[in-house]
Amino acid sequence: MLLLSEVMIAHTNLESFEDLVPIVKNIAKSGDERFFQMDVKPDYGDTPENWEDRLEAAFY
Repeated sequence: MLLLSEVMIAHTNLESFEDLVPIVKNIAKSGDERFFQMDVKPDYGDTPENWEDRLEAAFY
């Protein structure tokens, strides 16, 4: 299971929510993870209110 916190820890160079979305997409495309859990809220200035929907759509 992919945890959002693990993605953010592994990619500390990310500066915005918009940088995070393609990372989640790439992990999903690799096929290594089947499930995605959003255990933390991304703390970026541009994180939208619908951040969970956006990341879920990027993963699935």
